[in-house]
Amino acid sequence: MCEKVVNVERIFNENVFTMGKMKERLPKKVYAEVKNVIEYGGELSPETADVVAKAMKDWAVELGATHYTHWFQPLTGITAEKHDSFVTNPDAEGRMLMEFSGKELIKGEPDASSFPSGGLRATFEARGYTAWDCTSPAFVKKDATGAILCIPTAFCSYKGEALDKKTPLLRSMEALSEQALRIVRLFGNTEATKVTASVGPEQEYFLVDRDLYLQRKDLIYAGRTLFGAPAPKGQEMDDHYFGVIKERIGSYMKDLNEELWKLGISAKTQHNEVAPAQHELAPIFNTANIAVDHNQLIMETMKKVAKRHGLACLLHEKPFAGVNGSGKHDNWSICTDNGVNMLDPGATPNQNIQFLLVLACIIKAVDIHADLLRQSASNVGNDHRLGANEAPPAIISMFLGEQLEDVVKQLIETGEAASCKEGERLYTGVSTLPDLQKDATDRNRTSPFAFTGNKFEFRMVGSSDSIASPNTTLNAIVAESFCEAADVLEKASDFDVAVHDLIKEYLAEHQRIIFNGNGYSEEWVAEAERRGLPNIKSMVDSVESLTTEKAVKLFEKFHIFTKAELESRAEVLYETYAKAINIEALTMVDMAGKQLIPAVITYTTELAASISAVREACPEADVSAQTELLMETSALLAESKKAFDALKKETAQAAGMEEGESQARAYHDQVMPAMSKLRAPLDKLEMMVDKEIWPIPSYGDLTFEV
Repeated sequence: MCEKVVNVERIFNENVFTMGKMKERLPKKVYAEVKNVIEYGGELSPETADVVAKAMKDWAVELGATHYTHWFQPLTGITAEKHDSFVTNPDAEGRMLMEFSGKELIKGEPDASSFPSGGLRATFEARGYTAWDCTSPAFVKKDATGAILCIPTAFCSYKGEALDKKTPLLRSMEALSEQALRIVRLFGNTEATKVTASVGPEQEYFLVDRDLYLQRKDLIYAGRTLFGAPAPKGQEMDDHYFGVIKERIGSYMKDLNEELWKLGISAKTQHNEVAPAQHELAPIFNTANIAVDHNQLIMETMKKVAKRHGLACLLHEKPFAGVNGSGKHDNWSICTDNGVNMLDPGATPNQNIQFLLVLACIIKAVDIHADLLRQSASNVGNDHRLGANEAPPAIISMFLGEQLEDVVKQLIETGEAASCKEGERLYTGVSTLPDLQKDATDRNRTSPFAFTGNKFEFRMVGSSDSIASPNTTLNAIVAESFCEAADVLEKASDFDVAVHDLIKEYLAEHQRIIFNGNGYSEEWVAEAERRGLPNIKSMVDSVESLTTEKAVKLFEKFHIFTKAELESRAEVLYETYAKAINIEALTMVDMAGKQLIPAVITYTTELAASISAVREACPEADVSAQTELLMETSALLAESKKAFDALKKETAQAAGMEEGESQARAYHDQVMPAMSKLRAPLDKLEMMVDKEIWPIPSYGDLTFEV
């Protein structure tokens, strides 16, 4: 059978209403107005909106679309959509009409009270609005419901509060652009009209057999295994990382790429990750809000395509204990619209004053707002991953590499950087292999926030999380730092002296955040404490950073969040944590009470019966091994039952509390430890009970049977 060859160039952006398609379908004047709004802001005239809506509808109908939706990102962390058909009342002759107006394109009205709002919306206050984000292209999504025109939108309440993740992101992008322009203007760049945050998120994920997945209630309800003894083999042989991709997985990856390419998502890199059954996909950089939209589509498409292949895609940060979890490295850079990457150090970074100022500002921002940056990467699943010797620690620090660290040291000590280290030649010792030019700096996989050549890699973000919040925070804290630097330099009588003094000042005051060593070591934990760096170990502990006086001042200054919006997000996060742990605890109770403990009872009953049978048949037979096994199993069963009862009690008490911080802390401090105490004996019992009796697939089944 000959496999169909896919023409990537032909299918790329096939289902996206790109600028090119707009140019083909819109009158020149209309296209020019749309392009101007996309590039410089403003509002479309009603007449223009009607023309754009008709062209968009006609294009979507040609692809088979019958419905459209305002596609938005509420505080649930996933996307939302309500489908409306293009169908209107038939004409006088009974013919069906397909219409879509500019008003319908620009504004929608979902029920605001049905989404998390943290008190911004009361149950009886239902009205909310979605507003078209014209900077992110519309697309057609095809699945079992048919072809749906999806219009990326922001979601706000009737009173204008942001109820989503996109609105603050767009606000932060504008704030960053405005303040970054002040910096480039100081260095003579008069051509740039805006500065854009660009993002490339690497997405890690697990694939398991779907039939086995459906036999595990914990995977279905919680997204991770709540019980499970380690398999005889894990990742210790390092043979899965970058290993040969299995055919079943390769077939999945091929279909996934094709689906993503049609949506204009430039899926670039794919490979096996460290843990068995773990993989990664990385796209090319894009504008921050488009990258956020694309990452949501990537996660959704991963799950959808997995089903077609009899697989289940797990995006939880820690689906299996004892092997690496999954993250989402958020690669972030800032570029002017005339092609200048403000994070490009050039060949001689010690002489690149604009770069050194930008670097110093970012160092300052990360040091001052380390707590906010840590919070932006916090979610329930990430608590199992951060600091677990596989991911960055929970302590925020910055890796600059030997070259920049040396430049920074010179600047702090003398105010000048007379030299910088250069990359050397790498000699392989094989005559037929080329000698390679090494980078001036190695990489550090233990750093939460690492400089990697011309960008920063924020490595703390969880695999299941939206990247909107991390990038909103990054944009905001850097905008503040740029603003404060520009305020000083714009008033300086001698710019050259002032900029050198400011760079030295920022680096000297905030050098404590720079760390190029092993972030996994216990020595670093002690050193970070000595430096006064925060070590925020859990999501619950991180939430309070959102509502500090420092945070409110930052976000209100740049009109990214109001104090009320920040307080609402804190409430949503506490509620989210409590609800997630409650689901996990109830799932454990369900599995232990209905599956695992009954299986152990069955096993011990059969074991006791076999001992009695052997004794009856041969009274002199040695049954000490069976008896010892029965005693050990029974002891673990008793421990399991005690822990089972304790978990039910702790969960009921936490569930009965008023929603908010106290309840979230109860789940963290009481319920989570109770869950661990129930898991421990039952995981031991899995290693003892007959596999034919044990009711759920093992780690070995899940991670190697794909």
